[in-house]
Amino acid sequence: MTTEIVRGPRAWMLLAALTLVSIFSQVDRILPFILAESIRTDLGLSDTQIGLITGLAFAVCYTLFSLPLARAADRGSPRLVLLACLLVWSVMTGLGGMAAGFTMLAMTRLGVALGEAGGTPSAHALIARRIAPEGRGLAIGLFAMGIPVGTMVGFVGGGLIDQAFGWRAAFIGAGALGLVVALLAWLAAGRTPPLRRAVGETEPFVRSAMRLLADPAFRWLMVAALAVGFATAPFYTFTTPFLIRTHEFTTAQVGLSFGLLQGAMGVVGALVGGRMFDAAVRRGSRRLLLAPAVMLVVGAVFTTAALFAPEGWMAIALFVPAMLGFAFLLPWVFGAAHRIAGPGKEALASSLGLIASGLFGPALAPVLVGMISDGATAAEIPNGLGLGLMIGPVFSVLTAVALVVASGRMAAQER
Repeated sequence: MTTEIVRGPRAWMLLAALTLVSIFSQVDRILPFILAESIRTDLGLSDTQIGLITGLAFAVCYTLFSLPLARAADRGSPRLVLLACLLVWSVMTGLGGMAAGFTMLAMTRLGVALGEAGGTPSAHALIARRIAPEGRGLAIGLFAMGIPVGTMVGFVGGGLIDQAFGWRAAFIGAGALGLVVALLAWLAAGRTPPLRRAVGETEPFVRSAMRLLADPAFRWLMVAALAVGFATAPFYTFTTPFLIRTHEFTTAQVGLSFGLLQGAMGVVGALVGGRMFDAAVRRGSRRLLLAPAVMLVVGAVFTTAALFAPEGWMAIALFVPAMLGFAFLLPWVFGAAHRIAGPGKEALASSLGLIASGLFGPALAPVLVGMISDGATAAEIPNGLGLGLMIGPVFSVLTAVALVVASGRMAAQER
């Protein structure tokens, strides 16, 4: 295979640009969450419609197009694929700020999902071709840091802009800045030569995927990924409306408190989780996934308490273990999946995990929460949104159970 490694300042320029790509990808994805209440009020939407826009419309399109775009980046120019994806999702984010109703807003979110579906695969392909092997772990780690940082920027910036200028300005501003990031990424990536593969070097995707899914430990990891999608999607979709309705927060207050904490806990959780995973592997732990399972159970208990806390500051404080636990989980799950898959199939393992966590949970869980909330409100049951958000703690515990089983299967295979 042909690569063109960059080093020194050129490598850091590329990594800085890709980190910005990751941050803005998450910002554009997270904005409807912090702006959900303003959007709902302005456009006269129900919670079920908000769930459809932030969940089903995004997740289905994102999952369906991720594999074709990943193959395009792998076989052609990841630089070109990344540019095209950035342009699509940035323009669609800006157009979302001009939506006059549910249908147009939903269509723009489909466009954002289409663009973002190729963002991570093409960025990872660029890293594989342009960054030396000894630096790729750090490179992927920096790219992944865009998730918590982008979440923080989206919550804080979106909340402040919404408070000062309205939710439409937040969408249009994010879309415009995304176009600038697209130009920076295009220039930093430079010319990227296509890969030349030897005959028989690659196996058809479906065949490789079926072989991997036949592994009992990997199947249970996929169950955990599926369950955690149902745990995280409602947490990020409806926490802002919950704090606004139940505790009378403004969007700016939610952004500054929940958003800053989410970003900080995401960074800490990912870094600590990665270091602890490496340490567990070095010492040959027989229960490799026990630590994230415990973290998720603790997070579920505290989240349950947060949903019924009498004070807003108390609710936000009780959400912290869940913020930490969800980020802490990532390096453990992907690291375990890579160990099971073996050399040369790490990307396949990651793709299957992303599909498992990104399709059904984000597509269905926000809709279910919205339906429970709407039903409780119609029946005049107090704290209907809090009752709907109980889906999160329940699936956090189910994720922990799946992780424990997967850990046992891995230990049995390594004996």
